[in-house]
Amino acid sequence: TVISFGIGWLLAHAAIPFVNDLLQTQIDQILNVLKEPNYKDPIKRVPLRAQIEKYVHEIFDFSEFSARTVGRNWPSFSDAQKERFDKAFANLLLITYLDKIQGYNGEKIEYSGEVLSTKGDRAEIQTIVTLSDGKPVPVAYRMMLKNGKWVVYDVLIENVSLIKNYRSQFQDVLTRGTPEQLIERVEARARELQAQSTVN
Repeated sequence: TVISFGIGWLLAHAAIPFVNDLLQTQIDQILNVLKEPNYKDPIKRVPLRAQIEKYVHEIFDFSEFSARTVGRNWPSFSDAQKERFDKAFANLLLITYLDKIQGYNGEKIEYSGEVLSTKGDRAEIQTIVTLSDGKPVPVAYRMMLKNGKWVVYDVLIENVSLIKNYRSQFQDVLTRGTPEQLIERVEARARELQAQSTVN
């Protein structure tokens, strides 16, 4: 009977079409901007990037990215430090994400599958983005239900988690230094990558 599957299974399978549609709408908006001819011009790219940031912030929860990446050291950050780190890390993640997919060739994204949690409050939506050189890049979005809203809390690009990619680096800094030193390093790295992106 249906009851034997449990309420978590039912919630997960009821939620997944909605989560898929929500994510697809936001990702399509991001990629539609990326494929605009003006995006290839570093000068004309600035307002388009602001548009992408708006779409990203509507679906990505960067406070979750931050807390999960910093891990057990997160409570040691003051509220002001958390706010600064969130902003700097969001910039760093956005640049990393866009760098991986900015060669998008305009083909329709393939939504290749999903993995559901038994409680129905987590989902991993798997996609394949085809770049202009024909290379297919798997991009998976890990999502969670938070305060009644589905948000992205991690992205896996070519099976590499953005959270895990930075977690060990951040732990090394915090082992030897302070939250302030980590924030300054992340801010500097984000500025460096931002400067590079405006000339490429």
